Amino acid sequence: QWKVVESGGDLVQAGGSLRLSCAASGFTLEYYAIGWFRQVPGREREGVACFGTGDGRTYYGDAVNGRFTISIDDAKSTAFLQMNDLKPEDTGDYYCAAEGLGLGICRPGVPDAGDFTRWGQGTQVTVSS
Repeated sequence: QWKVVESGGDLVQAGGSLRLSCAASGFTLEYYAIGWFRQVPGREREGVACFGTGDGRTYYGDAVNGRFTISIDDAKSTAFLQMNDLKPEDTGDYYCAAEGLGLGICRPGVPDAGDFTRWGQGTQVTVSS
């Protein structure tokens, strides 16, 4: 059975950096695009980043473009989200997910949660002023 587990969430001061990890088991990320999303209670889930293992392309949400970087390790078992210059508005629960098409390609533009089917439980990120 597949499993996706996020980790690395923490309390950090504005302007600081944080690195989130997404460990996949029961399947390999080699043939799946991997995405990061975030959510604040009462608001819709927001697309943060997507990494296409098939073509190596990455896409980011407008609010994080230039500050966040998504990557995957050589073993294709763990994804990362490097977050720099964090702002209070980056606060939220961050989720990792694998897309359900098995194509290893991200949809161009802001990642859409509807494209992803294998989700982790989330990790909390809090950015203080």
